[in-house]
Amino acid sequence: MAVYVVDGGKRLSGEVKIQGSKNSALPILAATLLCKGECVLFNCPRLSDVDASLSILRYIGCKARREDSTLIVDTGSVERFEIPPELMHRMRSSIIFLGAMIARFGRARMSFPGGCELGPRPIDLHLSALREMGAEINEEHGELDCVVNDTLRGASLSLPIPSVGATENIMIAAATARGTTVISNAAREPEIVDLADFLNACGAKIHGAGESTVVIDGVRDLKPASHAIIPDRIVAATLMAAAAATGSNIHFTGIIPAHLESVIPVFRDAGCEIALSGEGMRLSAPYRLRSPKLIRTMPYPGFPTDAQAPVMSMAAVADGMTVFVENMFLSRYSHVSELCRLGADIRVEGKVAVVDGVKRLLSAKVRAHDLRGAAALVVAALCARGQSEISGIEYLERGYEDFELVLSSLGADVKKI
Repeated sequence: MAVYVVDGGKRLSGEVKIQGSKNSALPILAATLLCKGECVLFNCPRLSDVDASLSILRYIGCKARREDSTLIVDTGSVERFEIPPELMHRMRSSIIFLGAMIARFGRARMSFPGGCELGPRPIDLHLSALREMGAEINEEHGELDCVVNDTLRGASLSLPIPSVGATENIMIAAATARGTTVISNAAREPEIVDLADFLNACGAKIHGAGESTVVIDGVRDLKPASHAIIPDRIVAATLMAAAAATGSNIHFTGIIPAHLESVIPVFRDAGCEIALSGEGMRLSAPYRLRSPKLIRTMPYPGFPTDAQAPVMSMAAVADGMTVFVENMFLSRYSHVSELCRLGADIRVEGKVAVVDGVKRLLSAKVRAHDLRGAAALVVAALCARGQSEISGIEYLERGYEDFELVLSSLGADVKKI
Protein backbone atom coordinates (compact mmCIF):
# COMPACT_ATOMS: atom_id res chain seq x y z
CA MET A 1 0.00 0.00 0.00
CA ALA A 2 1.15 3.52 -0.78
CA VAL A 3 1.55 6.27 1.83
CA TYR A 4 1.85 10.05 1.71
CA VAL A 5 4.96 11.62 3.21
CA VAL A 6 4.32 15.29 4.00
CA ASP A 7 6.92 17.83 5.11
CA GLY A 8 4.63 20.41 6.67
CA GLY A 9 4.91 24.06 7.62
CA LYS A 10 5.11 25.45 4.08
CA ARG A 11 2.85 28.18 2.75
CA LEU A 12 1.02 27.44 -0.50
CA SER A 13 0.55 29.73 -3.45
CA GLY A 14 -0.55 29.64 -7.06
CA GLU A 15 -3.59 28.61 -9.04
CA VAL A 16 -5.57 25.38 -8.99
CA LYS A 17 -8.41 24.15 -11.22
CA ILE A 18 -11.03 22.10 -9.39
CA GLN A 19 -11.63 18.57 -10.69
CA GLY A 20 -15.00 17.22 -11.76
CA SER A 21 -17.40 16.08 -9.07
CA LYS A 22 -17.21 12.48 -7.89
CA ASN A 23 -20.73 12.65 -6.52
CA SER A 24 -22.02 13.78 -9.92
CA ALA A 25 -19.96 11.39 -12.02
CA LEU A 26 -21.13 8.20 -10.30
CA PRO A 27 -24.92 8.56 -10.77
CA ILE A 28 -24.42 9.94 -14.28
CA LEU A 29 -22.34 6.90 -15.21
CA ALA A 30 -25.14 4.66 -13.95
CA ALA A 31 -27.69 6.72 -15.88
CA THR A 32 -25.87 6.12 -19.18
CA LEU A 33 -27.44 2.63 -19.06
CA LEU A 34 -30.73 4.22 -20.11
CA CYS A 35 -29.17 5.47 -23.37
CA LYS A 36 -28.51 2.79 -25.98
CA GLY A 37 -25.46 4.33 -27.59
CA GLU A 38 -22.38 6.46 -26.91
CA CYS A 39 -22.46 9.15 -24.21
CA VAL A 40 -19.60 11.62 -23.80
CA LEU A 41 -18.84 12.93 -20.31
CA PHE A 42 -16.46 15.87 -19.99
CA ASN A 43 -14.59 16.83 -16.81
CA CYS A 44 -14.85 13.30 -15.40
CA PRO A 45 -12.22 12.82 -12.65
CA ARG A 46 -9.75 9.93 -12.46
CA LEU A 47 -10.78 8.25 -9.21
CA SER A 48 -10.93 4.71 -7.89
CA ASP A 49 -14.71 5.08 -7.40
CA VAL A 50 -15.10 6.11 -11.04
CA ASP A 51 -12.97 3.10 -12.01
CA ALA A 52 -15.27 0.89 -9.91
CA SER A 53 -18.31 2.22 -11.78
CA LEU A 54 -16.59 1.59 -15.11
CA SER A 55 -15.78 -1.95 -14.01
CA ILE A 56 -19.49 -2.54 -13.37
CA LEU A 57 -20.44 -1.10 -16.76
CA ARG A 58 -17.83 -3.18 -18.56
CA TYR A 59 -18.87 -6.33 -16.70
CA ILE A 60 -22.43 -6.05 -17.94
CA GLY A 61 -21.21 -5.51 -21.51
CA CYS A 62 -20.71 -1.77 -21.99
CA LYS A 63 -17.63 -0.22 -23.58
CA ALA A 64 -15.79 2.71 -22.07
CA ARG A 65 -12.64 4.61 -22.91
CA ARG A 66 -10.96 7.70 -21.54
CA GLU A 67 -9.35 10.62 -23.36
CA ASP A 68 -7.75 12.81 -20.69
CA SER A 69 -10.65 14.10 -18.59
CA THR A 70 -13.29 12.89 -21.07
CA LEU A 71 -15.06 9.55 -20.75
CA ILE A 72 -16.83 7.94 -23.70
CA VAL A 73 -19.31 5.29 -22.58
CA ASP A 74 -21.11 3.05 -25.09
CA THR A 75 -24.07 1.22 -23.54
CA GLY A 76 -25.50 0.01 -26.82
CA SER A 77 -24.72 -3.64 -26.20
CA VAL A 78 -25.24 -5.14 -22.75
CA GLU A 79 -25.23 -8.80 -21.80
CA ARG A 80 -25.95 -9.07 -18.07
CA PHE A 81 -28.43 -7.75 -15.51
CA GLU A 82 -26.39 -8.82 -12.50
CA ILE A 83 -23.41 -7.34 -10.65
CA PRO A 84 -21.11 -9.68 -8.71
CA PRO A 85 -20.41 -9.00 -5.01
CA GLU A 86 -16.74 -8.16 -5.55
CA LEU A 87 -17.74 -5.20 -7.75
CA MET A 88 -20.62 -4.05 -5.53
CA HIS A 89 -18.41 -4.06 -2.45
CA ARG A 90 -15.87 -1.63 -3.91
CA MET A 91 -18.01 1.44 -3.15
CA ARG A 92 -21.14 2.43 -1.24
CA SER A 93 -22.74 4.27 -4.14
CA SER A 94 -22.83 1.13 -6.31
CA ILE A 95 -26.49 0.89 -5.23
CA ILE A 96 -27.16 3.69 -7.73
CA PHE A 97 -27.04 1.02 -10.47
CA LEU A 98 -30.21 -0.58 -9.10
CA GLY A 99 -32.68 1.90 -10.58
CA ALA A 100 -30.79 2.09 -13.88
CA MET A 101 -30.65 -1.69 -14.35
CA ILE A 102 -34.31 -2.20 -13.46
CA ALA A 103 -35.25 0.54 -15.95
CA ARG A 104 -33.05 -0.90 -18.70
CA PHE A 105 -33.62 -4.65 -18.27
CA GLY A 106 -36.67 -5.06 -16.09
CA ARG A 107 -34.38 -7.25 -13.97
CA ALA A 108 -31.49 -6.70 -11.58
CA ARG A 109 -29.50 -8.95 -9.30
CA MET A 110 -26.82 -7.56 -6.98
CA SER A 111 -25.51 -7.70 -3.42
CA PHE A 112 -25.65 -4.94 -0.85
CA PRO A 113 -23.00 -2.23 -1.47
CA GLY A 114 -19.69 -1.59 0.33
CA GLY A 115 -17.60 1.58 0.79
CA CYS A 116 -16.58 3.77 3.75
CA GLU A 117 -17.99 2.83 7.14
CA LEU A 118 -19.81 5.96 8.28
CA GLY A 119 -22.49 4.28 10.35
CA PRO A 120 -25.86 3.04 9.05
CA ARG A 121 -26.78 4.30 5.60
CA PRO A 122 -29.77 2.06 4.90
CA ILE A 123 -30.92 1.48 1.35
CA ASP A 124 -34.50 0.85 2.46
CA LEU A 125 -35.56 4.23 1.00
CA HIS A 126 -34.28 3.11 -2.41
CA LEU A 127 -36.04 -0.23 -2.19
CA SER A 128 -39.40 1.04 -0.92
CA ALA A 129 -39.53 3.70 -3.66
CA LEU A 130 -38.76 1.21 -6.43
CA ARG A 131 -41.37 -1.16 -5.02
CA GLU A 132 -43.92 1.67 -5.18
CA MET A 133 -43.00 2.00 -8.86
CA GLY A 134 -43.76 -1.65 -9.56
CA ALA A 135 -40.52 -3.51 -8.88
CA GLU A 136 -40.66 -6.79 -6.98
CA ILE A 137 -37.54 -6.97 -4.81
CA ASN A 138 -36.51 -10.01 -2.79
CA GLU A 139 -33.81 -9.63 -0.13
CA GLU A 140 -32.03 -12.78 0.97
CA HIS A 141 -28.54 -13.46 2.37
CA GLY A 142 -27.34 -9.95 1.50
CA GLU A 143 -28.54 -10.24 -2.11
CA LEU A 144 -31.15 -8.24 -3.99
CA ASP A 145 -33.17 -9.97 -6.72
CA CYS A 146 -35.43 -7.56 -8.58
CA VAL A 147 -37.95 -8.01 -11.37
CA VAL A 148 -40.59 -5.85 -13.06
CA ASN A 149 -43.42 -7.93 -14.49
CA ASP A 150 -44.78 -5.25 -16.80
CA THR A 151 -43.02 -1.88 -16.68
CA LEU A 152 -42.06 0.65 -14.06
CA ARG A 153 -44.84 3.14 -13.44
CA GLY A 154 -44.90 6.63 -12.02
CA ALA A 155 -45.73 7.16 -8.36
CA SER A 156 -46.06 9.86 -5.73
CA LEU A 157 -43.17 9.31 -3.34
CA SER A 158 -42.47 11.18 -0.11
CA LEU A 159 -39.02 10.62 1.37
CA PRO A 160 -38.78 10.67 5.18
CA ILE A 161 -35.35 12.28 4.83
CA PRO A 162 -33.90 14.08 1.78
CA SER A 163 -31.66 11.17 0.78
CA VAL A 164 -29.33 11.99 -2.10
CA GLY A 165 -28.93 8.38 -3.23
CA ALA A 166 -32.63 7.59 -3.07
CA THR A 167 -33.51 10.77 -4.98
CA GLU A 168 -31.00 9.84 -7.69
CA ASN A 169 -32.18 6.22 -7.96
CA ILE A 170 -35.80 7.33 -8.27
CA MET A 171 -34.98 9.98 -10.89
CA ILE A 172 -33.08 7.47 -13.01
CA ALA A 173 -35.77 4.77 -12.74
CA ALA A 174 -38.60 7.24 -13.34
CA ALA A 175 -37.06 8.81 -16.45
CA THR A 176 -38.44 6.02 -18.67
CA ALA A 177 -41.27 4.81 -16.42
CA ARG A 178 -44.89 4.95 -17.53
CA GLY A 179 -46.59 8.08 -16.22
CA THR A 180 -45.47 10.79 -13.82
CA THR A 181 -43.38 10.43 -10.69
CA VAL A 182 -43.38 13.08 -7.96
CA ILE A 183 -40.65 13.07 -5.30
CA SER A 184 -41.50 15.07 -2.18
CA ASN A 185 -38.76 16.04 0.29
CA ALA A 186 -36.21 15.34 -2.41
CA ALA A 187 -32.50 16.02 -1.90
CA ARG A 188 -31.49 19.44 -3.26
CA GLU A 189 -27.74 19.01 -3.78
CA PRO A 190 -26.07 20.43 -6.91
CA GLU A 191 -25.25 16.86 -7.92
CA ILE A 192 -29.00 16.15 -8.15
CA VAL A 193 -29.34 19.07 -10.56
CA ASP A 194 -26.36 17.81 -12.58
CA LEU A 195 -27.92 14.37 -12.94
CA ALA A 196 -31.21 15.93 -14.04
CA ASP A 197 -29.37 18.10 -16.58
CA PHE A 198 -27.71 15.01 -18.06
CA LEU A 199 -30.96 13.03 -18.20
CA ASN A 200 -32.80 15.98 -19.75
CA ALA A 201 -30.05 16.32 -22.35
CA CYS A 202 -30.82 12.68 -23.20
CA GLY A 203 -34.52 13.47 -23.64
CA ALA A 204 -35.93 13.01 -20.14
CA LYS A 205 -38.55 15.38 -18.73
CA ILE A 206 -37.45 16.26 -15.20
CA HIS A 207 -38.64 19.45 -13.51
CA GLY A 208 -37.76 20.97 -10.14
CA ALA A 209 -34.35 19.39 -9.56
CA GLY A 210 -32.64 21.36 -6.81
CA GLU A 211 -35.97 22.01 -5.08
CA SER A 212 -37.77 19.92 -2.49
CA THR A 213 -40.29 18.60 -5.06
CA VAL A 214 -39.09 16.94 -8.26
CA VAL A 215 -41.47 15.90 -11.04
CA ILE A 216 -40.46 13.33 -13.65
CA ASP A 217 -42.69 12.72 -16.67
CA GLY A 218 -41.64 9.34 -18.02
CA VAL A 219 -40.64 9.09 -21.68
CA ARG A 220 -40.43 6.02 -23.90
CA ASP A 221 -36.66 6.04 -24.27
CA LEU A 222 -33.56 8.21 -23.98
CA LYS A 223 -30.91 9.11 -26.54
CA PRO A 224 -27.14 9.40 -25.94
CA ALA A 225 -25.83 12.88 -25.17
CA SER A 226 -22.73 14.84 -24.19
CA HIS A 227 -22.47 16.45 -20.79
CA ALA A 228 -19.89 18.36 -18.71
CA ILE A 229 -19.76 17.26 -15.07
CA ILE A 230 -19.86 20.07 -12.51
CA PRO A 231 -16.77 20.92 -10.40
CA ASP A 232 -16.36 19.12 -7.09
CA ARG A 233 -17.42 21.46 -4.28
CA ILE A 234 -15.97 19.17 -1.59
CA VAL A 235 -12.53 19.13 -3.23
CA ALA A 236 -12.78 22.93 -3.39
CA ALA A 237 -13.65 23.08 0.33
CA THR A 238 -10.75 20.76 1.16
CA LEU A 239 -8.25 22.90 -0.73
CA MET A 240 -9.70 26.01 0.91
CA ALA A 241 -9.08 24.37 4.30
CA ALA A 242 -5.51 23.53 3.24
CA ALA A 243 -4.91 27.14 2.20
CA ALA A 244 -6.42 28.51 5.42
CA ALA A 245 -4.53 26.12 7.71
CA THR A 246 -1.19 27.03 6.12
CA GLY A 247 -1.78 30.80 5.99
CA SER A 248 -1.71 30.74 2.20
CA ASN A 249 -2.98 32.67 -0.80
CA ILE A 250 -4.60 30.51 -3.50
CA HIS A 251 -6.54 31.26 -6.67
CA PHE A 252 -9.22 28.68 -7.53
CA THR A 253 -10.62 28.28 -11.04
CA GLY A 254 -13.44 26.19 -12.44
CA ILE A 255 -15.72 26.56 -9.43
CA ILE A 256 -19.40 27.40 -9.08
CA PRO A 257 -19.53 29.90 -6.17
CA ALA A 258 -23.23 29.24 -5.50
CA HIS A 259 -22.35 25.64 -4.58
CA LEU A 260 -20.06 26.94 -1.81
CA GLU A 261 -22.50 29.40 -0.22
CA SER A 262 -22.64 27.48 3.07
CA VAL A 263 -18.85 26.98 3.16
CA ILE A 264 -17.51 30.44 2.31
CA PRO A 265 -18.94 32.17 5.46
CA VAL A 266 -17.06 29.69 7.67
CA PHE A 267 -13.75 30.76 6.13
CA ARG A 268 -14.64 34.44 6.34
CA ASP A 269 -15.50 33.93 10.03
CA ALA A 270 -12.03 32.40 10.43
CA GLY A 271 -10.45 35.60 9.09
CA CYS A 272 -9.85 34.60 5.46
CA GLU A 273 -10.40 37.13 2.70
CA ILE A 274 -12.37 35.65 -0.20
CA ALA A 275 -12.88 37.39 -3.53
CA LEU A 276 -15.25 35.87 -6.10
CA SER A 277 -15.19 36.51 -9.82
CA GLY A 278 -17.20 34.41 -12.27
CA GLU A 279 -15.90 30.85 -11.95
CA GLY A 280 -12.87 32.01 -9.97
CA MET A 281 -12.14 32.62 -6.31
CA ARG A 282 -9.13 33.90 -4.40
CA LEU A 283 -8.62 32.95 -0.77
CA SER A 284 -6.09 34.83 1.34
CA ALA A 285 -5.58 33.46 4.84
CA PRO A 286 -4.21 35.37 7.85
CA TYR A 287 -1.13 34.25 9.76
CA ARG A 288 -3.37 33.09 12.62
CA LEU A 289 -6.94 31.94 12.03
CA ARG A 290 -9.89 32.79 14.26
CA SER A 291 -12.25 30.09 15.48
CA PRO A 292 -15.35 29.67 13.24
CA LYS A 293 -17.27 29.05 16.54
CA LEU A 294 -20.08 26.69 15.44
CA ILE A 295 -20.43 24.40 12.43
CA ARG A 296 -23.52 22.20 11.97
CA THR A 297 -23.66 19.71 9.11
CA MET A 298 -27.02 19.70 7.34
CA PRO A 299 -28.55 18.60 4.03
CA TYR A 300 -27.91 21.03 1.18
CA PRO A 301 -28.02 24.03 1.21
CA GLY A 302 -26.60 23.61 4.73
CA PHE A 303 -22.96 22.97 5.55
CA PRO A 304 -21.93 19.68 3.87
CA THR A 305 -21.01 16.70 6.03
CA ASP A 306 -18.26 15.83 3.53
CA ALA A 307 -16.48 19.11 4.34
CA GLN A 308 -16.63 18.64 8.11
CA ALA A 309 -13.40 16.63 8.49
CA PRO A 310 -11.02 18.85 6.45
CA VAL A 311 -12.48 22.02 8.01
CA MET A 312 -11.93 20.49 11.45
CA SER A 313 -8.20 20.30 10.63
CA MET A 314 -8.28 24.02 9.89
CA ALA A 315 -10.12 24.70 13.15
CA ALA A 316 -7.48 22.70 15.04
CA VAL A 317 -4.96 25.53 14.46
CA ALA A 318 -7.40 28.44 14.87
CA ASP A 319 -7.40 30.81 17.84
CA GLY A 320 -10.29 29.77 20.08
CA MET A 321 -12.85 27.00 20.32
CA THR A 322 -14.95 25.56 17.50
CA VAL A 323 -17.94 23.30 18.08
CA PHE A 324 -18.92 20.81 15.36
CA VAL A 325 -22.34 19.17 15.35
CA GLU A 326 -22.52 16.21 12.94
CA ASN A 327 -26.17 15.71 12.03
CA MET A 328 -25.79 13.44 9.01
CA PHE A 329 -23.84 10.30 9.98
CA LEU A 330 -23.27 8.52 13.28
CA SER A 331 -19.63 7.58 12.70
CA ARG A 332 -18.06 10.60 11.05
CA TYR A 333 -15.39 11.39 13.64
CA SER A 334 -12.95 8.56 12.92
CA HIS A 335 -10.33 11.17 11.98
CA VAL A 336 -10.39 12.80 15.43
CA SER A 337 -8.07 10.31 17.17
CA GLU A 338 -5.56 10.65 14.32
CA LEU A 339 -5.71 14.45 14.42
CA CYS A 340 -4.97 14.23 18.14
CA ARG A 341 -1.83 12.24 17.30
CA LEU A 342 -0.73 15.32 15.40
CA GLY A 343 -1.30 17.46 18.49
CA ALA A 344 -4.90 18.63 17.99
CA ASP A 345 -7.06 19.21 21.08
CA ILE A 346 -10.44 17.66 20.26
CA ARG A 347 -13.12 16.12 22.49
CA VAL A 348 -16.07 14.14 21.15
CA GLU A 349 -19.38 13.51 22.88
CA GLY A 350 -21.95 11.82 20.67
CA LYS A 351 -22.54 13.94 17.59
CA VAL A 352 -20.64 16.93 19.03
CA ALA A 353 -16.90 17.57 18.66
CA VAL A 354 -15.26 20.45 20.54
CA VAL A 355 -12.01 21.71 19.03
CA ASP A 356 -9.70 23.93 21.08
CA GLY A 357 -7.24 25.47 18.65
CA VAL A 358 -3.53 24.95 19.31
CA LYS A 359 -0.62 27.12 18.17
CA ARG A 360 0.84 24.41 16.01
CA LEU A 361 0.51 20.74 15.09
CA LEU A 362 3.47 18.36 15.18
CA SER A 363 4.33 15.60 12.73
CA ALA A 364 3.30 11.99 13.33
CA LYS A 365 2.46 8.72 11.60
CA VAL A 366 -1.31 8.54 11.12
CA ARG A 367 -3.79 6.34 9.31
CA ALA A 368 -6.96 7.28 7.43
CA HIS A 369 -10.13 5.24 7.91
CA ASP A 370 -12.42 6.89 5.35
CA LEU A 371 -12.36 9.26 2.39
CA ARG A 372 -12.93 12.65 4.04
CA GLY A 373 -10.95 11.67 7.12
CA ALA A 374 -8.00 11.03 4.80
CA ALA A 375 -8.38 14.54 3.38
CA ALA A 376 -8.46 15.95 6.92
CA LEU A 377 -5.17 14.25 7.77
CA VAL A 378 -3.52 15.67 4.65
CA VAL A 379 -4.69 19.19 5.56
CA ALA A 380 -3.38 18.75 9.11
CA ALA A 381 -0.04 17.36 7.94
CA LEU A 382 0.44 20.34 5.61
CA CYS A 383 0.46 22.74 8.56
CA ALA A 384 2.22 20.44 11.05
CA ARG A 385 5.88 21.01 11.92
CA GLY A 386 8.10 18.18 10.61
CA GLN A 387 7.53 15.13 8.43
CA SER A 388 4.28 13.19 8.72
CA GLU A 389 3.37 9.86 7.15
CA ILE A 390 -0.24 9.14 6.18
CA SER A 391 -1.35 5.60 5.38
CA GLY A 392 -4.76 4.52 4.16
CA ILE A 393 -4.58 6.88 1.19
CA GLU A 394 -6.54 4.36 -0.88
CA TYR A 395 -9.54 6.06 0.74
CA LEU A 396 -8.32 9.46 -0.43
CA GLU A 397 -8.02 8.24 -4.00
CA ARG A 398 -11.72 7.41 -4.04
CA GLY A 399 -12.50 11.13 -4.26
CA TYR A 400 -9.35 13.20 -4.95
CA GLU A 401 -7.58 13.04 -8.30
CA ASP A 402 -3.75 13.06 -8.10
CA PHE A 403 -4.01 15.01 -4.85
CA GLU A 404 -0.29 14.90 -4.14
CA LEU A 405 0.43 16.42 -7.56
CA VAL A 406 -2.19 19.14 -7.07
CA LEU A 407 -0.70 20.09 -3.70
CA SER A 408 2.86 19.93 -5.01
CA SER A 409 1.94 22.34 -7.80
CA LEU A 410 0.97 24.81 -5.06
CA GLY A 411 4.30 24.47 -3.28
CA ALA A 412 3.53 21.72 -0.78
CA ASP A 413 6.11 19.01 -0.07
CA VAL A 414 4.01 15.87 -0.54
CA LYS A 415 5.27 12.57 -1.90
CA LYS A 416 3.37 9.39 -2.63
CA ILE A 417 5.57 6.40 -1.76
